Amino acid sequence: MAIDTNKVQQQAAELSSQLWSICNDLRGGMDANEFRNYILGTIFYRYLSERTEMYMQDILKEDGLSYEEAFTNPEFRPIVEKWSIEHLGYIIRPENLFRVLYQRIVRPKNDSDKFSIEDYERAVNELTGSTLGQKSEKAFEGLFNDMRLQDTRLGDTVSERTDKISKVIAKIGDIDMDLQDQQFDVLGTAYMILIGLFQSGAGKKGGEFFTPVGPSTLCATLASIGLDEAKTVGDCTCGSCSMLLDIRKHLTTGKIGHYYGQENNPTTYNLARMNMLMHGIDYQQFDINKGDTLINDTYGDELKLTVQVCNPPYSLKWDANPKYLDDPRYSGVGKLAPKSHADLAFVQHMVYHMDEQDGRVAVLLPHGVLFRGSAEEDIRKYLIRDLNRVDAIIGLPANLFHGASIPVIVMVLKSNRNGNKDNILFIDASKEYKPGKVQNELTDEHIQKIVETYVNRVDVPKYAHVASIQEIIDNDWNLNIPRYIDTSEAEEEIDIAAVKAELAEIAVKKQAALDKVNSTMKLLGL
Repeated sequence: MAIDTNKVQQQAAELSSQLWSICNDLRGGMDANEFRNYILGTIFYRYLSERTEMYMQDILKEDGLSYEEAFTNPEFRPIVEKWSIEHLGYIIRPENLFRVLYQRIVRPKNDSDKFSIEDYERAVNELTGSTLGQKSEKAFEGLFNDMRLQDTRLGDTVSERTDKISKVIAKIGDIDMDLQDQQFDVLGTAYMILIGLFQSGAGKKGGEFFTPVGPSTLCATLASIGLDEAKTVGDCTCGSCSMLLDIRKHLTTGKIGHYYGQENNPTTYNLARMNMLMHGIDYQQFDINKGDTLINDTYGDELKLTVQVCNPPYSLKWDANPKYLDDPRYSGVGKLAPKSHADLAFVQHMVYHMDEQDGRVAVLLPHGVLFRGSAEEDIRKYLIRDLNRVDAIIGLPANLFHGASIPVIVMVLKSNRNGNKDNILFIDASKEYKPGKVQNELTDEHIQKIVETYVNRVDVPKYAHVASIQEIIDNDWNLNIPRYIDTSEAEEEIDIAAVKAELAEIAVKKQAALDKVNSTMKLLGL
């Protein structure tokens, strides 16, 4: 599905302006980076509410009833509640709809109709409460936990807190945006805008939670080449799920059987599930779990994935306890990734969960994984020599990520190398970017060039090289890109004779100038 880049950029600009206005209203006793919890939670609540209204309008049109009429009808209410739980996974009562809360803020009918923050708290609690004991409970459990409506930093009294939240709801209600728009990642974009606005502590590692469009598109494209559909897709450090959601855009049919993800940060874990639901993924079609991927594999031993994308936190420190050598994900090498650099441990996790017939992985990693020695060298040997899974190494420009200015690589791994088992493709795309004030950008043209080079798999001077496995062995399993692609610029040849002649001419001119100065000084009697 082609993305209208101009439309997305316009929506992002409008959203940025509106979010800034909301944040100004929230200023006070609360840290700026905590504003996002109320803003994102309210955007999500609006989405769920509008989804309810659209669904109810559709199923009740033949009965000639509105949702409010059906819900107050003793005959219809049990039916619409059942439909809502089965098809949406939750129930929002008519009086709790976002539209109704918004109206009570901007145009209350009378004093008794005025909105209170307690109304919003009750509405949120009733929504999540409706999922208890249902198949959807896991998808919705704790989704609004970060939106602490009784927090005194919003205000000491109910009235003060009501005033703050009323402004948030009113301004989010004023956003002229189709929250059903599948092209625009509203939550992910809002999250990154908020980080950018405040440069907060949450923003320092923002790249862990949200991968910019360029690298995300590149990874999703590389991992999906030649696929019509995917039975299973996964991201073991899924953040806001932006990369995971990107995969379906690059499948011929866009069909995905089931989504799997894992995220350790509790706030971002909630954001990930919100994002899946806001992108129209049925609650029964995804499993996003909370936990540390490296020490707690929530996928289980049996799960094998067709497509995996990942942007793990770079050079993460981890436990590396020897007991993990019994973990089937790491046991093949007999050594663990070092405590100071967990990068290849994430790769081992993904390789273990690759579908044996046609599993694909595209993972963003720091350059160090290509050349560091000791255990990391042994892991590289295992991936290349024993499993033969490493298909391509692609160097990207620096400063593509929020909070991480270092250049990174894409490592592409495949379980079916399609006749390329005796080589690895290297691409140096480090100069392929559009400069930006804050971050550099990987544009559609740059991505297309990288993808076409990956598909064609032939040498391109100064850009790409198909290295034989013997070359890899001769380089002692060092995959550093400059060992395989010479990007140095040839020095311009110097014409010694011409330089000598030019110097001689300069000397003559210099002497002539001195003679003229001396002659003038004599005339002046100096």
